[in-house]
Amino acid sequence: MTKADHTFSEEDHAYMKMALNLARRGLGTVAPNPAVGCVIVKDGHVIGRGWTGKGGRPHAETIALKRAINAAGSTAYVTLEPCAHHGETPPCAEALVVAGVKKVIIATVDPDPRVKGGGIKILKEAGVEVDLGLMKVEAETINQGFFQRVTENRPLVTVKIASSQDGKIAKNKGEQTWITGPEARRRGHLYRANHDAIMVGIGTALIDDPMLDCRIAGLHDRSPIRIVIDTNLRINAGSKLCETANDIPLWIMTASEDKKKKQRLKEKGVKIFQINVNEFDQLDLGKVMNTIADQGITRLLCEGGAQLNASLIRASLVDRLVWFKSADSIGENGVSALYDIAINDLDHYLKLTLMDEGKTGDDQWQEFKVLR
Repeated sequence: MTKADHTFSEEDHAYMKMALNLARRGLGTVAPNPAVGCVIVKDGHVIGRGWTGKGGRPHAETIALKRAINAAGSTAYVTLEPCAHHGETPPCAEALVVAGVKKVIIATVDPDPRVKGGGIKILKEAGVEVDLGLMKVEAETINQGFFQRVTENRPLVTVKIASSQDGKIAKNKGEQTWITGPEARRRGHLYRANHDAIMVGIGTALIDDPMLDCRIAGLHDRSPIRIVIDTNLRINAGSKLCETANDIPLWIMTASEDKKKKQRLKEKGVKIFQINVNEFDQLDLGKVMNTIADQGITRLLCEGGAQLNASLIRASLVDRLVWFKSADSIGENGVSALYDIAINDLDHYLKLTLMDEGKTGDDQWQEFKVLR
């Protein structure tokens, strides 16, 4: 039975908060697995901590138990139900039992059919006390992408926009414009670091010739997989994206049948995915998301441009919206951030609730969750 947060002690909340903070460290590096945190407490002291390793292994519980000298009689705080299936390693639920853990407090159940209550069952049958539901909402927010991949076969989609105060992303169509300052751009790179993949439309790829990597000192290895929506395979084979495909994976989603160009791109290390078009001769973005989820991606950051942002919104595929705004205005002749969706009409398409906000340099930013 799930317990309400208020039935847990202040100490329980503090230790689970610690576990949730540990879980966040794995975001962007653990797909297709969830990002989990585990804290083991004995006699009022933390004796072991762990979070999911890069690529999803080892699991948080395994790491925490390894760091704990003697876990017998301890309490484990875990942000997601311990696994119950045999994979590359034995189930974490069994490892907790073998270690002699007395009690396990779990934030939320794992929706993976291979687990889904199985880990809790193993613990209870072994005589371990189990409490469920502490900080459940926070835990499910962290792993929303994993949950959606398992239950809906699509990743968490975050649309990131950098615009002027009046919602413009460029002064003129077809030209690159820096709207926000360097501090905001650095924060934008942190979003790249905690997502598995980053996606742009072919217009952005052609105009900006971006790298789409993470350029923060110490986080270069956190650069996400780059994905380009390119219906007619217009990408330049000599672009920065294509030339670096062997260093940072590049995936192209296309409907083109141009075998010669596909072969040229594949020789550069580019991975090509064939996607059907919809009635508007555009790629079916729902199928794109299914394909991305099939590849194990749980968290997708979309950096536009305007037409792709609008298409994702209209297709009800946006889960989070991150909006950076400068203090300046460009005017009505500028390029709108959401193509043909007026900023004042955004609430007709998305029901947003504010998750976080702040200021970086001279720019303001807000992160919203889309309510279904």
